[in-house]
Amino acid sequence: MLVAAAVCPGPPLLVPEVAAGAAPELDAARAACAEALARLAAARPERLLVLGPAADSERRGSHPQGTRGSFREFGVDVDVRLGAGEPSGRALPPSLAVGAWLLDAYGPVAVPVTGLGVGEPLETPRCLEAGARAAAGGERLAMLVLGEGSACRTLKAPGYLDERATAFDAAAARALGGADAGALAALDAELAQELKAAGRAPWQVLAGAAGGLALHGQLLYEDAPYGVGYLVASWTTDA
Repeated sequence: MLVAAAVCPGPPLLVPEVAAGAAPELDAARAACAEALARLAAARPERLLVLGPAADSERRGSHPQGTRGSFREFGVDVDVRLGAGEPSGRALPPSLAVGAWLLDAYGPVAVPVTGLGVGEPLETPRCLEAGARAAAGGERLAMLVLGEGSACRTLKAPGYLDERATAFDAAAARALGGADAGALAALDAELAQELKAAGRAPWQVLAGAAGGLALHGQLLYEDAPYGVGYLVASWTTDA
């Protein structure tokens, strides 16, 4: 059963060594992620699932505890590991590497940790099914969900300016801040892909895990640095 979730952006720029001289620009986002993880840990989970988008098909799917990740492809000699354990033969996708870094920096959450890389085009029904499977069983599950909103908020954004981006991100922010699984499930997958919103599929996996549970949500951060929608939210239950 899902008892808590921390929703954070997953760009490698969150890692100060990757951002280099621009690192202070995301200090507020990092502080919000730290708060979301503190609330997650306070929920006393028995298992933690770190999930985020995986553009590379070879890095999609499940990643066992101990799987390694690296930011060397972004020019820095920083390695991470998803919890303790023997490393697997696969590498974490960048979003899950950011999740592992966040846990190292602001955790740890002292429970078994596994990862799930989600294909960005994954259809909504399959996202919901994946979330329901992840939350099945009696264990207290927490989820660290990585992903960004639209990448089209300004002329200099990775996807250039799209007038639909602000409304899309606002809808996502309302859903995440209100722990509204139904509203997350209703996000338009085709529009999200056009707006390069990498968080859509992971957010909808979270929606599937939440099911009909009564959850408390709070939006801890909302901004669009570099023209990309960054959102941080915390979901908890009374259980």
